Amino acid sequence: MTKRTRTILFISLAVLFCLIAPLMVFYSLGWRIDWETKKITQPGILYVKAHPKGTYIYINNKLKKKSDFFFGTTLIKNLPPQKYNVEVKKQGFHTWQKTLEIKARQATEAKNIILISENPVLNSLSKGIEDIFFSPDGKKAVLKEMSGQNWSLKLLDLNRNVKSRLIDEKNVLTTLDIAKGRKAALINLSFSPDSKRVLLELEVGEKLEYYILEIDKLIPIFLDFPNIEKIEFNPRNNNKLLLYKGKELIEADLDNKTTSPILEKIASYSILKNNIYYLDKAGFLFKSDFSFNQRERLNVYPFLLKQEADYKIYASPDNVFLKENETLYIFNKEKRAFEKVSESVKDLKFSPDYKKIAYFNNNEIWILFLEKQYSQPQKEKGDKLFLTRFSEKIGRISWYTDHYLIFDIKGKIKVVEIDDRDKINIVDFAEFKDSEIFWNQINKKLYVLSDKTLYASEKLVP
Repeated sequence: MTKRTRTILFISLAVLFCLIAPLMVFYSLGWRIDWETKKITQPGILYVKAHPKGTYIYINNKLKKKSDFFFGTTLIKNLPPQKYNVEVKKQGFHTWQKTLEIKARQATEAKNIILISENPVLNSLSKGIEDIFFSPDGKKAVLKEMSGQNWSLKLLDLNRNVKSRLIDEKNVLTTLDIAKGRKAALINLSFSPDSKRVLLELEVGEKLEYYILEIDKLIPIFLDFPNIEKIEFNPRNNNKLLLYKGKELIEADLDNKTTSPILEKIASYSILKNNIYYLDKAGFLFKSDFSFNQRERLNVYPFLLKQEADYKIYASPDNVFLKENETLYIFNKEKRAFEKVSESVKDLKFSPDYKKIAYFNNNEIWILFLEKQYSQPQKEKGDKLFLTRFSEKIGRISWYTDHYLIFDIKGKIKVVEIDDRDKINIVDFAEFKDSEIFWNQINKKLYVLSDKTLYASEKLVP
């Protein structure tokens, strides 16, 4: 090779290096050429995680990628900054759709997507069912069945779908009751915390009666507690009951057959594991364990109580709410005082992670964020989100996941997300006549009571 040739080759390589090196640096820093707009941009990333796995991600009606088989995730890179129509699809499921903005050198997330089946399978479990009551462990339920004019209680094993007899209505009626033609109306049924006992509240004639039923013994034990407003198990001991009567909380020992006052002159109380929160007649909120040796007064200034108002306390590990008739308040720990949330609330539900609540009335559903939400869409503590409104009355509401709700309205079962970027996705899950739904957070199955028939879905979410 001659000197001239070597010189030309060297100069060519040097020029090529000078041209390519800046482009490599340019590329490594994230700069790209948007050939549609003929502009130089720094692209962003779209991260998607959806259930079920194997979904297809479309951007502006074009298929971009299929989600990962193992984790259900998808990462789409090099998207020029702008708004995109994103769709997550899978055959047999409702499409999730939203307009999302991709920003320069940032990742836009949509990682809590649950696709809802277009034709969910709900199998018939039992007929002639009037009501259903689930145990705290989510493994069993008590069914109230009708046979002619009389009811009976059956225990349903939710894992095996096997029923067994508990008691019949005649087991709680005396000979005199039967002679006088009295009926025993089942007012309420509740399980003990360990799911081994059942507490029955009955109306026999014109008086209320209470019974304890041990699931493995099947012999109801009569409890002689007249004029009780509320009765429940002591969370520390299934042989003890808590009775609320005339603004007084009383503990009943079933072994010793004794009663002893615990709290006097209280407006309301709520039990959270081994703690009890109560509001006294002066308007002070207290927290205590069941020894009551260390009572902590939470609010500095008293909450002004109304004489004829009904009060209900809702407690979670980090938050306490107070409902006065239909007005909802949250306890502010920093200010040590109650703050108003809404004036039209029928009930509220804590999310499974206790970071949000859904509060609602007959026609509207709202979300209150109890902690800062760092995942997208980001929310600050105390942010409120109006979710949806209907002209018809909303029925039972449950958290489907930490990011979805399930509820029924006029026979239609609906699932709605809480991601308020662009439109909020809401789909019809199923339709039943005069339905009542029960979402089991333990086994992730939906139970539907319709026309006295109980239906159950397969496991719906991870």
